[in-house]
Amino acid sequence: MSASWWPRAWNDMRALLRALPSIVRTITGLAVDPVLPRAAKIALAAAVLYLVSPVDLIPDFIPVLGYLDDVLIAAIVVDGMLNFVNRGLVLKYWPGSPESLERVARSARVLAAWVPRRLKVRIFSGSC
Repeated sequence: MSASWWPRAWNDMRALLRALPSIVRTITGLAVDPVLPRAAKIALAAAVLYLVSPVDLIPDFIPVLGYLDDVLIAAIVVDGMLNFVNRGLVLKYWPGSPESLERVARSARVLAAWVPRRLKVRIFSGSC
């Protein structure tokens, strides 16, 4: 793997960090929506709790690496939401434009590629 992947990954991480408030708002809305299956709601609620919790796998005070776990969780959730949950339902709770969601989705897709698809399928199984 060439070193050229790092600048893109860094930009994608920064984009997701900037979008975290919108991501948390969207997840929170989806987690209480009656249409979403219970298994998906539990996964989304766990993600929100992790993202807003002061306790992390990698402490946030460590430069750059401190936010890596938050970014990966956000990437998995955004990628999962857009691949396993009806897009209209996601847009119902997304506070920005559909275009802004697509920009965040592109960044999430790149970072979530580091996570095996079978894990994402398992997290979001039963989603609509």
